[in-house]
Amino acid sequence: MKFHCPICRKPTDSDPNPEFPFCSERCRLLDLGAWASEKYVISEPVIDESSSETSSQEADDERN
Repeated sequence: MKFHCPICRKPTDSDPNPEFPFCSERCRLLDLGAWASEKYVISEPVIDESSSETSSQEADDERN
């Protein structure tokens, strides 16, 4: 399957490339460095766990 490297946007292939999804070790290490220097962050959870617990408790209360 053909994709583009997330760092340099060169075409890369998942079958023969051991560095996939990157095109090279250099791009893989640049990405790792960006994570290590906290350039990438996960801003907040997709699902608010506290609201799902509340809604499940409310559903249980309604059943009883």
